Order: sequence, then structure tokens, then C-alpha cells
Amino acid sequence: MPRASELEEFGLEVESEHHALISEQSSSTSTTRRPPPMEIMKGPTKAQLALLQSTNSTRGLRINTILRPGMLRWASLVIVLAVIVFLNIGQESEETTLLTEEESLEDLESKNVPRGVDEWAELGGKGNLVFGEGELPGEKGAGDAHGSPVDLESHEDENDEDDDDHTQSHPNEETIDQENFDLNDKNQQAESEKNDADAMDESDADDIHINQDGGDKPDPENGEKVTEDMSLNADSVGNAASESNIGSFTSERLAATRAAAQSLVRMIEEYYYGAETTSKMLIESWVGPWDFDVLDDDAEHEKRDRLRKLVDTMARALVTDEQKEFVIGTIGSSVAAGHDNCNYDSYENQLQRTFGPVWEAAGMTLVCQNAGEGGGCGDNFSNQVFCIKQNVSPNVDIVHYTWSYFEVGNNMDALVARENLVRWTQMLPRQPPVHVLNVEGSTPASDEEKQLATHYALYGYDAFYMRYAYLQGGHDYDTEAKNGLDRFGWGVVGDGYHNTTRYGELEEDEGRKESLGVVLRNWHPGPLGFQLVSDAFALVYSKAILLALDIIEKDITAGNDPRVIWSASNRKIVSKRSLPEPLRCDPEYCVVDEVPGCTNYELPTYGVRGARVEDPNDDLNPHKGELQKWEIWYEPRDFWHLVSKEDVVYFQDRDDKEICKHLDNCGGISATSSENGMVVFRLPKMEVGLVAICGCCGDVEIATPMFLNNTNIEVRYNGELLDRSTWDLFPNHKCARLLKRFPTEGAAARTPTGHAYLSVKALDGLETPVRISHVITL
Repeated sequence: MPRASELEEFGLEVESEHHALISEQSSSTSTTRRPPPMEIMKGPTKAQLALLQSTNSTRGLRINTILRPGMLRWASLVIVLAVIVFLNIGQESEETTLLTEEESLEDLESKNVPRGVDEWAELGGKGNLVFGEGELPGEKGAGDAHGSPVDLESHEDENDEDDDDHTQSHPNEETIDQENFDLNDKNQQAESEKNDADAMDESDADDIHINQDGGDKPDPENGEKVTEDMSLNADSVGNAASESNIGSFTSERLAATRAAAQSLVRMIEEYYYGAETTSKMLIESWVGPWDFDVLDDDAEHEKRDRLRKLVDTMARALVTDEQKEFVIGTIGSSVAAGHDNCNYDSYENQLQRTFGPVWEAAGMTLVCQNAGEGGGCGDNFSNQVFCIKQNVSPNVDIVHYTWSYFEVGNNMDALVARENLVRWTQMLPRQPPVHVLNVEGSTPASDEEKQLATHYALYGYDAFYMRYAYLQGGHDYDTEAKNGLDRFGWGVVGDGYHNTTRYGELEEDEGRKESLGVVLRNWHPGPLGFQLVSDAFALVYSKAILLALDIIEKDITAGNDPRVIWSASNRKIVSKRSLPEPLRCDPEYCVVDEVPGCTNYELPTYGVRGARVEDPNDDLNPHKGELQKWEIWYEPRDFWHLVSKEDVVYFQDRDDKEICKHLDNCGGISATSSENGMVVFRLPKMEVGLVAICGCCGDVEIATPMFLNNTNIEVRYNGELLDRSTWDLFPNHKCARLLKRFPTEGAAARTPTGHAYLSVKALDGLETPVRISHVITL
């Protein structure tokens, strides 16, 4: 079970520690002390004795000596009791006044409870708490997302911690068990605020009366006026807030963000001939059509849950002071890479330019990370989803996935990969929704894909269909096709709605302007097709931002600090128990609490690597002293590799031609002969014990000749030679699975150093280079 120190890296605390803290604070609650009843009866005070003596004085009172002995004692006792009761009533009056003041404060706080989401509870029996009252999903300090590709050799990886071992990690038993939540509890936030108020001890009460100018503390007992310091620090959970203590996302910034988002929505709706047509093309052409009026609609569970997840993602990014970037990370094929176009015209770059001003208004930067990889490296969806934490930043806010043409004929395998991805991304710090781009299908989706979208609506999963969106706009493509004009033919200019991109309309060079009007270069979209994709994402995300702003504004208007609800540090942890039962993915690999580890030598990558090459001279290296000289290799690429000829002609003599160069490249760590010796990988912490290596390059089967049938290499795990007869192709044709799970016997099962090591050695007789592009672990 993860230690509290590990959880604190994400700004989280173990639930048991939280309850202990609350209990400790509650136990220290201090009010004016009232003596117990038995203490009152112990005897009169000096003041009471003085009053008693004055009552018994001879002045005005003559004791009748004829009275029986004892009558005097009884009369005296009655008088004493009357005096005590009189004094005690005065004390109760003071306490009643104090309690009344405290109750008034609690009433005031309860009136400030509305947060705009007080009617939102957990969604689904086992779902993630997308909108919880006072408890919310991400990491603390999530502003370190990488906006540029990571240098694999220089980037600090995740395995430098002492506790980085191969041992199986277990779900945090103190984290959220979604099944035990009371979904009907509407008072969670109010109770949390009441507990915080009740937990104030004497020192906290004294702090309230401190003069902010540094003067002496006013004394209420002497009639001095008390000025309460209502400012909020990072640990407070107060209600009242002003512009100076609601964090960096102020009312002015909120208004600027709203204006930018509304302006973008208006521009897109005008561009696509009105709100109705725009909706049909860009909002309804998803597997799960978006409906931005169902945020609180219990009748539309699937649409509501999907929308809430997206709004939650936007709200947390906006409010979290530490987050300075909103990161959209794309994994995919050559379509994602933007091949046969200038890289500047890829949909990711268009999205960054179109949607970026909204985030600039919010004081943030939109970063679109494009980890698309051409098919020449041999990759597809099956192996690349294992590398989500390295291919894009682990602090990604939204994940895009696009392998349209690779999925044709492999639909079931693709759905398994998508399901793996959706489940693994929920283990990342910001729990990003996964959005799929399909550029091939003219129909919305198969029944199996619709089932996947429904099953994971709670986690924001959805898919946009580019060609279907064009058909939804109402243009008569059939008649044009009969007349010989196929708008989806290769190189055709104009989509029936526009003849070039919006920025193409400003272009003076006619050749460049025409190039920007291509819908499909071949099977790859052209700039105009990519603009439609970019607009669809920008429109849906802007509408989600507008809903998030409405909710945040309710907080600020009510005098509440929106960070109390929406800060990323309050995002709930999701464990494998939180997710629904899988539909198709292998439970051994997809019902896990850890994201797979991956070391990917291809370019580009933006995240953190899993396995690392161990120092040959490290004392923990089990092969210390042996030859270890494998080398990093990249496939030679021309500057204009896979850039359209039209764009080469336009940009080749320009100073800004760098914007056309594509980022992707095949690569690996390589041995060409026995003179390279071996490479030793120190493996990251694993939960299952899966270990696979992938080879490079080509679109044919790679792993069989390079690994499975190659007797000129030997592979060892923790120093023990692995039996190649147990290896198989997994997760695709370029990868060999060396271990399905942890070894249970022999030297391979022992880890005396606390780490697991994988070594691959080139033997005499090696003639064909061995190039490892990926090391996958789980």
C-alpha cells in the first residue's frame, strides 16, 4: 500500500490521517469553561461567603433564641443556595450569548455553502467522483507538463528513487472505494465546513484577533473592537473570500476567459453557417453526441456524465494556481503526425493556434503535444498505448488517439487498446479523458464502439468522426460525385463549404492558398480537413469552459474561494477498484493501479521513461565488468521528409521553413555485432511483471526474426537466462513478450538489490543489427 509520503507528492493525504487530524482538532475545541454541577456544590466562593455573612449580620435581623437548634442551619443553607443559583444564572446568560454568536457564525457559513455543484454527487455505482462536494480529483503543482519533446538521454527519469523496484504494488486501501459512497448525500460540503469551524482551537481563535498592522491584540473583555482576519492561506477551508485571496483566477480573469471563449464559439458558428449547422457537424458527429444542457439532468445519464468529466477537467485547470499549462497530448499514426503536409498545418498545431487564445485569457498556455508516429517504424495502437506516460506528458489534461486506418480489419484489437488506454489514463495525475479522432469512417460508429463510449462515459471517453461531420452539414456530396466531383478524392480542393482554411484566405501566394484548401492529400487529411477536426475539438472544449466558468463564478460571487472545490490537489485518487469491469481488455493487464512503464527511443516523446540503461560500472549492475556498448540509433531523415511538394516549393527558401519539418523519427538502442556486448536495463517498479521489447523498423513482422528466432542474442532477467520458447509476439508484430508476469522460482524471482534487471547480449555471429525501440513493463 502506498505510503503517505508517496501520496503527498501529489498533494494528497491518507484518508485515515485526515480523519485523525480532524478528530485531533475537534478534541481541542475550546469554549468558555462551565464548571460541572458537582463542582458548584463543593462550597461557596469568597464572594458568596461575604454575601452570606452580610445576610447573617444582626443589622435588621434578630435571631430568636427560642428557635430550635438546626433551624438556623437550614435557613442559612437555603440562602446560600439561592445566592449560588443567582450567580449561576448570570454565568449561563454569558454562555448563552456566546453560543448564540457561534450559531450565528455557523448559520452565516451555511448560507455561503452554494458552490454551483452542490447538487452534483458521484456518478455511477463504481465511477470516479467527477463532481464531489468538497472532495475532488489531480495532483498538486501540476504545472510542469512538458511542451517540447524530451531528450531521452538527458531527461531525468522516474526510476531514480530508492524505492524504485520491481515488486508488485498494491492498491491504496485508504483511497476511494466508490462503491461505498452515499450518492444521495447533498450535505457533504456543508458538513466539511462546519467541521473546519468546529476544529478551531484556542491558538486559532487568538490568531483571528491579531491586528494585521502588527499592533497588540485587542482585548474584547475590555471593550476593544475585534477585527477578524478572514484571509485564506493554502490550508484554510473558509467561506468568505475577496479578489485578493481567491487565487490567481480572479473575476477579471474569469471575465476575460469567458469573453475569449464566447468569441471563439461565435466565430466557429458563423464560419459553419449558423449554430444549427455547426452543432450537426462539430458537436453531434461524435460517437456520444455532446449536449451542453444536461449538466444537471438525471434523465440523460451518459451525456451528463461525459459532460461533467470534461467540465471538471476545465474547472480544475483554470483554478489551480500551480498549473500554468493546459496540455492536450496526441498519440497516433502518420495522421496525427500530419504527414504529407507542412507540420504547421497539422490539426494539433491548428488547434493550438485556434484554442490557445482562450487559455491565454486565463493566464495560461495551451500546449498540444504531437507524438504521432509514421507507420514506417512498425508501430500501431497495440504497443503505443503502453507508452502513454512517456509519449506524452504524465501531466496531460486530455489525451487524443488516432489510428483510423490501422484499425480497419482490426476493430476488436483496436477497442481493446482503447479500453486499455482509458483505464490507464485514469491512473495519471490529472485523470485525462480520452478523445478519439477517426478520419476514415463515414458512419458514426459500430455497435461495439458505441458500447465502449457508454461504458466509459463517466471518464469522458468519446470519438469524433471527420467524414461523418462533413456529411452532417447538409452538402450534397452524392450529386457532386455523380457529376464527377469527389470531394474526398486525393488532392481535391474545397470541402463544399469552404475552398481554403481561414488563414489560407489571408494568404497572398496562390499556390500556398490552394494547398491549404485540400481536404485529403491521400489517405492523410489536408489542411482544410485538419481545420474541421481542430474546430470540432476547440468548439466542444470552449463550451465546456463556459460551463466551468459559470460554476466558478458562483463561488466567487458567493464570497467563496473556488480553490476549495476545484484545486487540482483536491482531485480524488482513482484505484482499479473505482473503475467498472472491463469489456474486452485482459483484466491481468488493464485492472491495475499503475500506468505501464515504457522506454521509447522513437521521436518525439514528452513524458518520463520507464526502464533506463544502467551504468556499466554501477555496483548494483549484475553484469558489472562485462562489455556494455550498445548505441542509440535514429533512422536518417531528410529535412523535407513527408512534407507535400507544394509546401516544399513554398517554404524551401523561407526563413521560417522549420515550421514544416515533421518531428517523428524511428529509433532504437542498437548492436551490430558482438563487439557491442550487452545492454542492461534497470526496470521500473512493476505491478504485474510484464516485460516486452520491441524492434525497429519496418511495417512487416519484426520481432520474430530479430528476437524470437535470433540465436545470436541472449536475454537474461536478474542474471538468469530466459527460455526463448516461452516468448511470444505481444502486443503486436514488432514486440516480443519475454515475461507475462513475475517469475515465481529460480534466480529470476530473486531481487537481492531491490531492483529488477533485463540484459540483452549480442553474441558471435550476429550479422543483422538488433535495434530495440521500446522496453515495455507493467
